Amino acid sequence: MAIVELTNVVKKYGDVLAVESFNLTTTEGEFVVLVGPSGCGKTTTMRMIAGLETVTGGEIKISGKNVVGMIPRERDVAMVFQNYALFPHMNVFGNMSFGLRLRKLPREQVERRVREAASILGIERLLDRKPKELSGGERQRVALGRAIVREPQVFLMDEPLSNIDAKLRVEMRAEIIKLQRRLGVTTFYVTHDQVEALSMGDRIVVMSKGKVQQVGTPKELYQNPNNLFVAGFIGSPSMNFIRAQVTDKGTVSAGENFNVALPGQLAEAVRSKQLREVILGVRPEHLRLVGNGQAENPIPGVVDVVEPQGSTTILQVSVGADTKVIAQVNEQWGRQPGERLQLSIPPDAIRLFDPNTDERVAA
Repeated sequence: MAIVELTNVVKKYGDVLAVESFNLTTTEGEFVVLVGPSGCGKTTTMRMIAGLETVTGGEIKISGKNVVGMIPRERDVAMVFQNYALFPHMNVFGNMSFGLRLRKLPREQVERRVREAASILGIERLLDRKPKELSGGERQRVALGRAIVREPQVFLMDEPLSNIDAKLRVEMRAEIIKLQRRLGVTTFYVTHDQVEALSMGDRIVVMSKGKVQQVGTPKELYQNPNNLFVAGFIGSPSMNFIRAQVTDKGTVSAGENFNVALPGQLAEAVRSKQLREVILGVRPEHLRLVGNGQAENPIPGVVDVVEPQGSTTILQVSVGADTKVIAQVNEQWGRQPGERLQLSIPPDAIRLFDPNTDERVAA
């Protein structure tokens, strides 16, 4: 198992700064997910670790050895790409063994590694088939198997599940997690899907415009996002953001019928920063439906759109002339557009952000 260290890693394409001062140190056997929108620099960072892109500045170390300047095959890493990149004229055994045969390993060792990997992935019966005879999930397993047989120090996976259907993606996510735990190999996984990131990563690196926005466990990113970008990117449906005025009574107001009392420590943090305006953040699943007089800070609203999701329902609610929120409630059916209701925000669900810096106001 390897520890991977990236120190002030920079990548430029001419005058374009693709990755800016990337810093991260993994633990042995850690599953690290790089997540962010298209063009944020996550795949470029992955390719620099692999040696497929040159590093403009900084250091990349694998097991204490600086690999900057080393060619990919000298780095002892294995990469699984977005497209399966299988040789169509070779059968599964040939595809999985190709890299080992290039390294001129003994035939017996090649046979053993391929069959062991095939057993782990449950594809022993497919070794004689060509890629065109395989389903998408089977092709993905072959691509994983080709990486496993290398027995590398580090796995690099670049959106490996984006070409398969939604149901199979869920199944393959579980397979990859079990496989990584079994092998104990330090793994970097690139995705634009924040649900995938939350469900798979030991730690997640959120990127935007070439910059690392936050590094943390799924729980840390969900509960305590550093800024508006992370708060809006992590979680589905996305967090509600409401621009509000700070009153002298320790509350924030977004209109005549939208007044929310702040918990003591959060109110003190707002006072210490002398903020007169904030952005109130609350996740849709944290909004509560309440009856008349049952909530400390009731927020009256009118339902605009109803989206049944099966076990839950997503409601788009107008809570003021220009303010709308999304609420995810634990109901199956029954709500109608035009219906009046009251929402409430639990004190521990309130997140505030400074509109001048986009940073979270920490209590």
